[in-house]
Amino acid sequence: MNYKKIYLLVLALGLPILAQAQQTPANKQTKSVLIMNATAHLGNGKVIENSALGFENGKITLIADATVIRLAAGAYDVTINAAGKHVYPGFIAPNSTLGLVEIDAVKSSDDEDEIGAMKPHVRSIIAYTADSKVIETVRPNGILMAQITPRGGVISGTSSIVQLDAWHWKDALVKENDGIHVNFPSTFRRSGWWAEPGNIEANKEYAKEVQELRSYLANAKAYLGESSKERNIVLESTKGLFDGTQTLYIHANEEKQIIDAVQFAKRSGIKKMVIVGGYEAYKTADLLRENNIGVLLKRVHEMPENDDHDIDLPYKNAKLLTDKGVLVGLENSGSHERMNTRNLPFLAGTCAAYGLDKEQALQLITSNTAKILGIDAQCGTLEEGKDATLFLSDGDALDMRTNKLTNAFIQGRMISLETHQTKLNDRYKTKYNQK
Repeated sequence: MNYKKIYLLVLALGLPILAQAQQTPANKQTKSVLIMNATAHLGNGKVIENSALGFENGKITLIADATVIRLAAGAYDVTINAAGKHVYPGFIAPNSTLGLVEIDAVKSSDDEDEIGAMKPHVRSIIAYTADSKVIETVRPNGILMAQITPRGGVISGTSSIVQLDAWHWKDALVKENDGIHVNFPSTFRRSGWWAEPGNIEANKEYAKEVQELRSYLANAKAYLGESSKERNIVLESTKGLFDGTQTLYIHANEEKQIIDAVQFAKRSGIKKMVIVGGYEAYKTADLLRENNIGVLLKRVHEMPENDDHDIDLPYKNAKLLTDKGVLVGLENSGSHERMNTRNLPFLAGTCAAYGLDKEQALQLITSNTAKILGIDAQCGTLEEGKDATLFLSDGDALDMRTNKLTNAFIQGRMISLETHQTKLNDRYKTKYNQK
């Protein structure tokens, strides 16, 4: 059997499938819109039971209690009566590889990881595919923005923040090159895999690996301080970490890792830092709060990492940190990451089920994440002057049983919520004469 010919045939047949793009991006908002009578969840902990929300030219112009305001007839071009519905700010997925990988098994469609260990100059945004078919699967659950983040190495590269309705990456940009991501050395090494975990052993090279990372950033800082030098674009790309225009995102989960990472950043002269993962961050909450360091918690739908941890520790981690005054957001990296991105609101729902108030849980994927990413002046809450990136749902957006979007807007543009799955659903409903 000629396997090469079979492979080429499968690839050829697959190309038309890969070429089918997501829904055509919406046109720029030209008519003002008023949403009346919905329960508005502002994303900052506040709720307006009967709201009036207006937006024009992509910006929110009105958010108020509909029972106490008066609007002139014709003040808005389009009025949506949303009685019985809920309106939310668009959810934000940080630390995401959306648009970087289309099919894991097709190498040419995988741009999440570049060769090398120290890659601060690698910009994930230029590999971002705005019309990825995976992107259209997350929008029907309210995820309208994402931080596109590279993977691999010690320093993975630079992330950027996008809105999820665009022709290409330049159209999608909300904040370019917002931060550099570092995978901090682990204090332990684990063997085996998730189905058959192996032994846990101390990482004997830990101190050496931390020192190598510290030396690298020290060299970069020294290079930036030289008045006359031969240009080095790799070291030059770290400039934002030292002048405060970029954030250092340190991926770390263990208690000692996090403590050492904080000290490492302070000694290196880093202005802004965020912990990504943060599984044991609750043990270092006081240190994080005192240093104004936010945490993007790893996916909470996980089993405990150690035998002596509470079975529900991942579920209540956000509550433990929030109670200590740490700014917390949720991320969803891990196995089947892109497929699971659509479940981000339900991670927040789990946090609500394990101690957080429902509006506090909502903040984990709206205002808190916006603050951590440095885009809170533009989005994350329903406030006048901010982007009209929001959606209407028939029910509670954090509950998978009732989160059913009816309308979604990105910067005022009403976007399509149709996906490959909804098309199949409509097709086979017709086949079996269902309504």
